[in-house]
Amino acid sequence: MPSRPPRSTSPAASVLAEDSLAYALATTADLIADVVAGGNLTEALAALWSARPATPPGVRGAILDLTYGTLRDYGRQDFILARLLQKPLPEPVQSLLRVALYRLDSRADTAHTIVDQAVTAAATLLAGRFKGVVNGVLRNALRQSAELKRAADADMVAEFRHPPWWIRRLRNQYPDTWRAILAAGNTHPPMALRVNRRRAEVREVLSAFAAADLPVRELSNGALLLDRPVPVARVPGFAEGRVSVQDAGAQYAAGYLDLADGQRVLDACAAPGGKTSHILERAQVDLLALDADSVRARRVSENLDRLGLSAEVRAADCRDLSRWWDGRPFQRILADVPCSASGVVRRNPDIKWLRRSDDVARFAAQQAEILDALWQVLAPGGKMLYVTCSVFAEENRDQIAAFTARHPDSCLVPIAGQPDCQYLPCAEHDGFFYALLEKAA
Repeated sequence: MPSRPPRSTSPAASVLAEDSLAYALATTADLIADVVAGGNLTEALAALWSARPATPPGVRGAILDLTYGTLRDYGRQDFILARLLQKPLPEPVQSLLRVALYRLDSRADTAHTIVDQAVTAAATLLAGRFKGVVNGVLRNALRQSAELKRAADADMVAEFRHPPWWIRRLRNQYPDTWRAILAAGNTHPPMALRVNRRRAEVREVLSAFAAADLPVRELSNGALLLDRPVPVARVPGFAEGRVSVQDAGAQYAAGYLDLADGQRVLDACAAPGGKTSHILERAQVDLLALDADSVRARRVSENLDRLGLSAEVRAADCRDLSRWWDGRPFQRILADVPCSASGVVRRNPDIKWLRRSDDVARFAAQQAEILDALWQVLAPGGKMLYVTCSVFAEENRDQIAAFTARHPDSCLVPIAGQPDCQYLPCAEHDGFFYALLEKAA
């Protein structure tokens, strides 16, 4: 179902004080309702900020906190509402209750204010017809909080805050760690940085962070992990292209690709350009960056410009060789393929609820097409790094096993002594899968 555009002219936008909790609750309810209707959160947020460009940073932060927190907890709220309502309320009032329940759970010390502000927000939605219902539901939720918590903790979806098919899949594939994977998917993501070695030394960057009183530590792969996320505007050296924001797990890609100066390199699914930039920061290579979406391809160019890097960037589907390949083979290919994004759901919490079980098979089929197409443009003796931000085996180890069976001229090059590498989401990084394939000479 297509996304409903955020309503910039809604009563909440024109009646409520912009710095009030009621305003944030009502605006977030609209965003959550978009996702419930099948819309993409990133697109809904972009439309919202475009419609309300003067929104102060503090108000934006409050809306983002409520939106992401509600979607990370989504599933638990509906379980509770099903016990408090005879039937769901119309949107966006139902989503207003979801947001308010999340806020009550995370800020129980301000319960009275939250209920009051939620009722104020309800007065601006659907002509205020559900103002009394919102008040009654939230007060009942507070009165029955202990009982509701016990019941929710005993329900699979309410406890783990993921769809049933997702939970079952992880339980089958990771019998020892599935709970930890699900728990990680409900947390705030870490903020990691990548140092542009062409413009700065790690020690210089660390000194700048110390001077700015921003605690940070270096991880084994060179990524810098902040103790707590901060706005990009506060990151020393970001505007000058000395550092970039990139998850620590994603920063393994350029190293695993086994780069050397002078190689011809293809980044086949490049947007937004983080791994593209990292490749160019590590080696003097002739790089072609492709992305099927022209708007996303422009983001690659923008990122390269900020970092003072250069590559050929083209908008093309890497599977359609006739549109972009000039017949010259590549020594290295990065295939960071489209996937379920099941390893990065804490950054994109709407994904948990927009994905369906059969989407995994659809992504796997697309990934196989990409691998088969790119294998044709890899030079003999060349290497292709397959990457997903997924934790599902169908997109990862099963995909690579099927590929090597189809292509007898391929073999797996061990990564850190293992045939492949599956990173699971944790406090330091998101979930990623890496497999390095070499083509027979």
